Amino acid sequence: MNRIGILHHPKVAASQPLAAQIEQWLAAHQIATWQASSHDEQRLAELVPTADLLVVLGGDGSLLRAARYSSVCRVPIFGINLGRVGFLCEAQPDEWPEKLTKVLAGDSWVENRLMLAARIQRNDRILHTFSVLNDVVVGRGRQARVVRFQLHVDSDHVTDYTADALIVATPTGSTAYSMAAGGPLLPPQLPNFVVVPVAPHLTFDRAIIFHEQAEIAITVQMDHQAYLTPDGTDGILLENEDVVYITKSENDCQFARVESRGYFYRRLMGRLGYSR
Repeated sequence: MNRIGILHHPKVAASQPLAAQIEQWLAAHQIATWQASSHDEQRLAELVPTADLLVVLGGDGSLLRAARYSSVCRVPIFGINLGRVGFLCEAQPDEWPEKLTKVLAGDSWVENRLMLAARIQRNDRILHTFSVLNDVVVGRGRQARVVRFQLHVDSDHVTDYTADALIVATPTGSTAYSMAAGGPLLPPQLPNFVVVPVAPHLTFDRAIIFHEQAEIAITVQMDHQAYLTPDGTDGILLENEDVVYITKSENDCQFARVESRGYFYRRLMGRLGYSR
């Protein structure tokens, strides 16, 4: 590796001192570096394509932000957890020298994770497009009122929902909001995604798993506010009869891993408090 980007979190006090420490450590290994805030979208768009690896300091949210840029140019991410959960991170703050040494030595492997592409269509016009690693959530706004959804897959009508929201999640996102809403846990190797209703009322209440080539279409029907929220970022206001199309993205997100290939289950149980 010739150049490594280091992304620090602007709102985490420990992030920038740790970034400086890692930069010094990499310089001692004759590796060029650059630093940027994980919230600085302009610099990320410019700098990420120049890196061979991204070291991301923060929680899962920081890695989701980085994934939007790294997936396009296939730059692997090495996450150091400074957040609360850290499902996606490969190292804790006291582990990074040992694990990053293995990455630099080639004693690691690259994990590919499926991403989703979403677009909002209104009256035959595309308004917004998104790429997400976790999930797309289509749901109600400030008012505690349900939204009606029509679900089509590959142009065929599947079912209608009356619910607070619908979550369309990747295997990565299956451990996030989808899990909290009762959805299944999908290992990251699966090429599937899942639709999970949130608080469905007198309607179909099961999660449905779809194959990677499926095209999901969600038509929103309401007389109040509803939003589309990609990967937990700021929501986009929807109007009645807007259609949200979701497919597999052309790009995968890559993670540099040094743990065994079965790490997911061990880490999951540990984060949930069930490890021995």
